[in-house]
Amino acid sequence: MTSQQSDINDSNPELCALICERIAASPQQRITFAEYMDLALYHPQHGYYNSDRQSIGKQGDFITSSHWGADFAEVLADQFVEMWELLDRPFNFAIVEMGAGRGNFAENVLQYLQLQHPDLFHILEYIIVEVSPVLQAEQRQMLTDIKCVKWCNWDDIVNNSIVGCFFCNELVDALPVHQFILQEGQVREIYVVADTPKNEQEEIKFVEVVGEVSTPKIAEYLEFVSIDLSASVYGDGYRSEVNLAALDWMSTVAQKLQRGYLLTIDYGHPAHRYYNPRRREGTLQCYYRHRYHSNPYINVGRQDLTAHVNFTALERQGELCGLDVVGFTQQALFLMALGLGDRIASLSTNDAEVLDVATFLRRREALHQLIDPMGLGGFGVLVQCKGLREEEKGRILKGLMVPDRLF
Repeated sequence: MTSQQSDINDSNPELCALICERIAASPQQRITFAEYMDLALYHPQHGYYNSDRQSIGKQGDFITSSHWGADFAEVLADQFVEMWELLDRPFNFAIVEMGAGRGNFAENVLQYLQLQHPDLFHILEYIIVEVSPVLQAEQRQMLTDIKCVKWCNWDDIVNNSIVGCFFCNELVDALPVHQFILQEGQVREIYVVADTPKNEQEEIKFVEVVGEVSTPKIAEYLEFVSIDLSASVYGDGYRSEVNLAALDWMSTVAQKLQRGYLLTIDYGHPAHRYYNPRRREGTLQCYYRHRYHSNPYINVGRQDLTAHVNFTALERQGELCGLDVVGFTQQALFLMALGLGDRIASLSTNDAEVLDVATFLRRREALHQLIDPMGLGGFGVLVQCKGLREEEKGRILKGLMVPDRLF
């Protein structure tokens, strides 16, 4: 992935017009950045995740761990198996994947379980919670022959009903965030307004303005994660994000889970690193055709917008909702503990003799990408649980153990 600060604008004009209408209908002709981001990503017809463009994967705007082959899904499947066993192999075990992309991860997990762990596969319910109808259609096409898969909205899942594991990979980073900036020692919020074109030939432009915070929840969030922006180390112009939507998401998951785990994989930091005074521009990034830049007001509806995850907020919100922290680690260590190192060693000694050179190199690159500490390997892995007995909590999950092999 390379950085790009581009002046090229490939915005969806229909979406821009709709955002303008929303701004015009707002009391002060402005909307919060969170509302802007929500429209840009999730508008039902024109949002980035609801468009029919090829956005995910090697030919799209960004690539996730699931697109580097089946290994990521297969070693995580082994972790799901261990979770099932630690819960005494219940007959109503479910894996709930939230934000399943094109369905690659689900397909690879289920194929692996069918071959290697048929006892779990035959009783498993695989539930996908997917807000994008476009991606859901692709998932249904890919998974059409697998009977244990079903799609649900949050309202379809009864509270306190799931025994199993909720799972998401690179979901929380795409939830809409509020942006704030420090001015004269005060926390002020960043809003979006429309720069109305003078004639039909000119493009709609969106511009930032600064005003009072839209909700007291922003200050409450910062206090919740023990961040004091009045400290002298933070100066005027410091800006960052607050992800209130992630707190709501955590509450929803906790309501639905009766007994089992929540496994969250994403890029981010604990609060003290997230709000490091040296990170003065925040963490918001835009991804467009495998390049990233920092301008969310171009390529509207045709680029991904993300912000790093505040794992401290997820841990503390989980605790408020009845979720205990099982462990937090990096993806590289997590996957190595689950046996990815053995796969790399096996590839080096065995597969090189039977694969052609190009195939061997591609497979080796895919495995190493998953543990690259400067990339996917540096992602955070947070495991939380609910409803476990004390002796069950005392059993360390394999993925959280110190791996036998280190890079």
